[in-house]
Amino acid sequence: MDYQVPQFIEVEDKIFGPLTLKQFIYLAGGVGICAIIFLYVPLIFAILLALPVAGLALALAFYKINGKPFIDVLEAGVSYFLGRRLYIWKKENRVETPTVAPTERPSILPTQQTSGLTRKKLEELAWSLDVKAPPSDLK
Repeated sequence: MDYQVPQFIEVEDKIFGPLTLKQFIYLAGGVGICAIIFLYVPLIFAILLALPVAGLALALAFYKINGKPFIDVLEAGVSYFLGRRLYIWKKENRVETPTVAPTERPSILPTQQTSGLTRKKLEELAWSLDVKAPPSDLK
């Protein structure tokens, strides 16, 4: 028995003409809030208050940022500004070089490397990392 597998599950169904259910709810909410503002606030103030509400309703219904709905971006912004932030500061310990007394002279001879990294090991490492020059040319 063959079963039909849904193909386009990311696409929302258009329920109210060209609008999806979410778009319709955002627009209906915006129109409702604007109507309430116009009924209870004087005309000049109503226009000033209704413009941002209408703009937000239109942005929620139609605007996308990088393919994401505006509601997701708005939610991320609100959670960022209202959320707690953890700042970690790691104090770096500075190694102070000891000052040389005027009677002492620093040794001019190079000291033995204690890390175990020799020139030969460095050449082999460079060769293993696919450096273009062969190890004998690294001088």
